[in-house]
Amino acid sequence: MKRIASWFIALVAVLALTACATPQPAPIEIRTGVIEQITPAQIPTNHHQGLGAVVGGLGGLGIGSLIGAGTGRDVAMVVGAIGGAVIGNEVQKKHDQPIAGQQIIVRLTSGVLVQVTQPTVAGLAVGRRVYVQGSGEEARITLQ
Repeated sequence: MKRIASWFIALVAVLALTACATPQPAPIEIRTGVIEQITPAQIPTNHHQGLGAVVGGLGGLGIGSLIGAGTGRDVAMVVGAIGGAVIGNEVQKKHDQPIAGQQIIVRLTSGVLVQVTQPTVAGLAVGRRVYVQGSGEEARITLQ
């Protein structure tokens, strides 16, 4: 019975230590290719999406809390928060301008075509050899 218990404890210890091991990160894939086409593009900004509404709502809430007392104060706070959020969102929309970018199509050495939209990078031109770093929305084209 003690032998079975000691084997069981050893097995649990091994499983616990194995579960604690950190997996090695996957290597970053860097592919090479040649630019086939570059088209100017506008990249919408979403850097601080909703920040204007939040700041405006908090400001409206603060101003509303200074008005009246009791239930009237509560109503003023709610109206101030909603009004401030709407106004803050509109102000942010006016200041968020799209970024100049490029839609780049690259033929990889494997023959596969890859399209990446990114902010404008000086020096990229059709026929230039480039690296395609990353994948998905995070992919970027850099000169070789």
